[in-house]
Amino acid sequence: MEIVMSRVTLEKVAEICHNVNKAYCESQNDFSQPTWEEAPEWQKSSAINGVRFHLENDVTPEMSHENWLKQKLEEGWVYGKVKDAEAKTHPCIMRYEELPKYQRTKDSLFKSVVDSFK
Repeated sequence: MEIVMSRVTLEKVAEICHNVNKAYCESQNDFSQPTWEEAPEWQKSSAINGVRFHLENDVTPEMSHENWLKQKLEEGWVYGKVKDAEAKTHPCIMRYEELPKYQRTKDSLFKSVVDSFK
């Protein structure tokens, strides 16, 4: 099923996903997520790409992570204990099954938010 949305609408859904992710992280005492307005372009672009992927496909949380991982690897990111945009390191550069439950929950939340717009 192909769902067509404007760039503005895709960005708005991505912003909502980002804000849900930020709130979830903060509920877990992780205050590292910037607001959408303060988020760097690479982070916004990643969220928009994820929204598009979910809207155009029937996606599981695992597939969502695989899509995110593919994009990150293509952009030159590698595994690192700390997320560092300049060094392009991220602690979630791994298979879905290896992610801590906390991280897998973020993929489930992203899916739920996007699915609510289908």
